[in-house]
Amino acid sequence: MTRGAHLTGRARLPRRQRRANGALGLLAWLCGIAFFLPVAWMVLTSFHTENDAATNPPSVAAPLTLHGYREFFGAGGSGVSPWPPLINSLTASVVSTLLVLVLAVPAAYALSIRPVRKWSDVMFFFLSTKMLPLVAGLLPVYLVAQNTRMLDSIWLLVILYTSMNLPIAVWMMRSFLAEVPVEILEAASIDGAGLTTTLARIVAPVAMPGIAATALISFIFSWNELLFARVLTGIVAGTAPVFLTGLVTSQGLFLAKVCAAATVISLPVLIAGFAAQDKLVQGLSLGAVK
Repeated sequence: MTRGAHLTGRARLPRRQRRANGALGLLAWLCGIAFFLPVAWMVLTSFHTENDAATNPPSVAAPLTLHGYREFFGAGGSGVSPWPPLINSLTASVVSTLLVLVLAVPAAYALSIRPVRKWSDVMFFFLSTKMLPLVAGLLPVYLVAQNTRMLDSIWLLVILYTSMNLPIAVWMMRSFLAEVPVEILEAASIDGAGLTTTLARIVAPVAMPGIAATALISFIFSWNELLFARVLTGIVAGTAPVFLTGLVTSQGLFLAKVCAAATVISLPVLIAGFAAQDKLVQGLSLGAVK
């Protein structure tokens, strides 16, 4: 009797596990749909007219039109072309991301593969720089930019975005580079490879998924940043998020046009995410399973 009960329990265990896995999978799908639904609704609203977009409750079966996109690319809702802000955002995001990688990879190399003394204190210092709220440093940064005559300059945003994303990039890259086999580096050192050659030809190809994940996250943070761009820029260096806030005018909120603008501004991040999807998954899961 006891042995039969034991065998029955063993037979039921896989079935229970399958049910648990199915429930977790269903929960994951529901969470994914819940997060994706506002984005899908924004894209659908961007193809409606202003009258259909403003109905309450919203009309899902309303006729589709490109009027919101024509308004966005034509006058931008305020007589200003959207292309300069988009180019400014692209320039600041790409240049700052490249600078972050150039600085973060050697720093992470020194903290992981060739660890310096008291490297944990160094890592905590990097992390402590992210504990200060951005608004607390806004006034000092503004005064420095004003005294150096860098207000409304795209290069000021490049410097700020680089310094803001560098700590998290060093933390990420250190965890990635810690998984690089030491034997490969020792073999390269025996063959006479210098630091630059080791980083470029040995470390970079092995840690490419981690580098891609770090680059993508830095790009997203830079592209979506609004506070500093709103305060420190004006007509010349205004970015896409700043331009998007300018669509909310005293005349009211034109919902279809705002959704069209938000869809266009979100496309670079979505395209970058889909392009680096495989590398992103590999990079974020690197070292998670031994």
